[in-house]
Amino acid sequence: MDKFTTLEGVAAPMRTINVDTDRIIPAKYLKTIKRTGLGKSLFAEMRYREDGSENPDFILNQPAYRQSKILVVGDNFGCGSSREHAPWALADFGIRCVISTSFADIFFNNCGKNGILAIRVAPEDLEKLFEDAERGANATLTVDLDAQTIRGPDGGTLHFDIEPGRKHNLLNGLDEIGTTLERGTAIDAYEKKLAEREWA
Repeated sequence: MDKFTTLEGVAAPMRTINVDTDRIIPAKYLKTIKRTGLGKSLFAEMRYREDGSENPDFILNQPAYRQSKILVVGDNFGCGSSREHAPWALADFGIRCVISTSFADIFFNNCGKNGILAIRVAPEDLEKLFEDAERGANATLTVDLDAQTIRGPDGGTLHFDIEPGRKHNLLNGLDEIGTTLERGTAIDAYEKKLAEREWA
């Protein structure tokens, strides 16, 4: 998993609330267990018309937002079924950070396990970030995980909270296996002690 330290990039605004995981990655694209190749199907039902052509009105099809690394989204993002393909598709597209007032719990946890920083902010802060993002190519935000700050294009900065364990794992690029391996010495010592006790 790639480390998340500081991310600077264009933020795409999606004001829609209650965007569920089926809208993030429709069920018909869940036939793979690979984490790659899903980016082209991200938000497929909104990004493409029935004939397969791009919908020019969808935010990620607009020139200013095609390379967005950050999404500023409406409340309760990632609700619905618990498919891990949703953060896989976001990451494969290039999204490393999603900012909202609230996320569905399973989606929120799946983001952290896949190197995506999901940030919860207050409604008034989200509105300011929407206004920044709606400025198009000038909508560059800088997210500093270590400092826990988001800096806007005009230099304004807001602070966000994150639990220490999640922060540590993202900063160090650790998934659950990596976190376990990080404690390898302690695990080995415990196993040795346990084996000695069983033979005593």
